[in-house]
Amino acid sequence: MEKIREKLNNLISKEQAVLSLQNKITLLGAENNRIEKKVTDDKHLKEEVESNKTTTEALQRKVALLESELENTEQSLRDTTEKLRQTDVKAEHFERKMHQLEAEIADLEKKRDKFEEELSQKKKELENLGNFDDI
Repeated sequence: MEKIREKLNNLISKEQAVLSLQNKITLLGAENNRIEKKVTDDKHLKEEVESNKTTTEALQRKVALLESELENTEQSLRDTTEKLRQTDVKAEHFERKMHQLEAEIADLEKKRDKFEEELSQKKKELENLGNFDDI
């Protein structure tokens, strides 16, 4: 009977070891599933990071292009502003010259009117002298 008890104890011990191993297998299976899920999630995250990196690089190229366009546009604006300023200066110069010429024309017209008046007076004087000669 002692042998039976020993074998029974040995069998119970082995059954407990089997149960313990089955529990470990279940736990390790769950741990394996968790790790596989984490690996899958990490792969997706890596793909997303790479996609974001590609998008970021494309956006950085676009920003660089827009900055270059902005610099060109600003330079064009500065050039146009300078040309406008020069045109404005020329316009002011020509406007002053026009006023000066208008003043000269007005002076010349006054002189002409004065000479015409003097001429008219001289003609009248000549007529009067010619009328005196007839007397």
